[in-house]
Amino acid sequence: MDNTQATTSSAPSPAGLAALEARLRQDLEWLALPGKSWTPTLERDGQPVIDVAIIGGGQAGMAASVALSHLGIANVIYDQSPKDFEGPWATTARMETLRSPKTLTGPALGFPALTFRAWFEAQFGLAAWDALDKIPRLQWMDYLRWFRRVMQLDIRNEHRVLAVQPRADGIVALKLQSPAGESTVLARRVVMATGRDGLGGAYLPPLVQQLPRDRWAHSSDLLDYASLKGKRVGVIGGGASAMDSAATALEEGAARVDLLIRRKDLPRINKGKGSGSPGLVNGHLHLPDAWKWRIRHYVNVQQVPPPSGSTRRVSRFANARFLLGTAIEKVDVNNDGSLLLQTNRGPLELDFLFFSTGFKIDWSIRPEFKDIAPHILNWSDRYTPPAGEEDQELADSPYLGPVFEFQQKTPGSLPGLERIHCFCYPAAASHGTVSGDIPAISDGAYRLAQGIAALMYSEDVEYHYRNIQSYEEPELEGDEWTESPWELPA
Repeated sequence: MDNTQATTSSAPSPAGLAALEARLRQDLEWLALPGKSWTPTLERDGQPVIDVAIIGGGQAGMAASVALSHLGIANVIYDQSPKDFEGPWATTARMETLRSPKTLTGPALGFPALTFRAWFEAQFGLAAWDALDKIPRLQWMDYLRWFRRVMQLDIRNEHRVLAVQPRADGIVALKLQSPAGESTVLARRVVMATGRDGLGGAYLPPLVQQLPRDRWAHSSDLLDYASLKGKRVGVIGGGASAMDSAATALEEGAARVDLLIRRKDLPRINKGKGSGSPGLVNGHLHLPDAWKWRIRHYVNVQQVPPPSGSTRRVSRFANARFLLGTAIEKVDVNNDGSLLLQTNRGPLELDFLFFSTGFKIDWSIRPEFKDIAPHILNWSDRYTPPAGEEDQELADSPYLGPVFEFQQKTPGSLPGLERIHCFCYPAAASHGTVSGDIPAISDGAYRLAQGIAALMYSEDVEYHYRNIQSYEEPELEGDEWTESPWELPA
């Protein structure tokens, strides 16, 4: 069953999309965008140095790239995925539709012709837009593919980062692996647009160590769900990803799916959605640490409920069970490889188990960041919360500067670390949710780009001053006037 693509009342209109693209080109031309390059050309050891290297070609990386280009800052995106499969949308994501309201403008950076709505209406019309409830997941991916093409982004696919190495000479070296082999790229600044698990990976409880690897998966893993046909499946968790994994397994013919939810009830209200406002987007960065922690911790504790549509998608199946108030105490492996779970409500036999347990910041599972990880200042180094407000996710989050830059835990221990900018989900503790989620991604991209522009100008101020001194394009030729005599005529 394929619930990943939108259906509309009429076929897509290539002519409408061509007209939209012409309008977008005109808008950019009228605004003289992208901006003119103004940074000095640099070389090190005979190798060119690019202004900004961006790790990750998903929506955050693309938004950052456009914002930088509009300010005249050259950049290149490196993404480990094949072309057109950047981010989770067409790979590991399993939801039918996005959670976000369809009207949010996402990475459009203030350009009406670059919004999802403009892209959709150009092909399907206003009536189809009015009939659309939420944006289908794969249609969002199609939109991002179009975004990449019309904005002419320089994305180098199948480039995996092996190491990020800041140097004392104002350069960051990126070691890369691509189909052509290993290479090193030099950049003045690096932006890490590495997504929800950008500084770690999937969180897995200790009991996973007791299980055969072919009997479990995290909900973010690549998996052929058709392999679950006829099997008894358990899903640990009650969030959006748990519902998506459960529903996909059911649609692929699982014999039974049990959702094992420790809470006695599902959260009903998305407090994060209630906190969204221009005030928070622009003001969170400037709050005292105590308020930043208090807000983010409250949202974490309240938890985000699964979308109504995703939950109903599971409930449509008679062979799905919502086992609320269920905690796993022990797991044994039977002789046939099946799993025997001992829970507070009794035993449960399963053939396969999903962990929909979220993500964690864990540098140890990201070897490409081993050179910088020990030196990064975290929130736990700067702030001790009041008793009862402890929060491991926040404690492990990097304590970032105003341009999303990492800061050194011990000043002087790794010169150049501040040239690496954390534009992914773990930046939320310092900056609010402006570096990953759809609602405020454009605001975050402009904050990042403007901050980088200011930093680069400041460090090159002598170069720019010399340019001012040597600038000699005349405004006047000298023949525009005739000098008048001092004496007034009689």
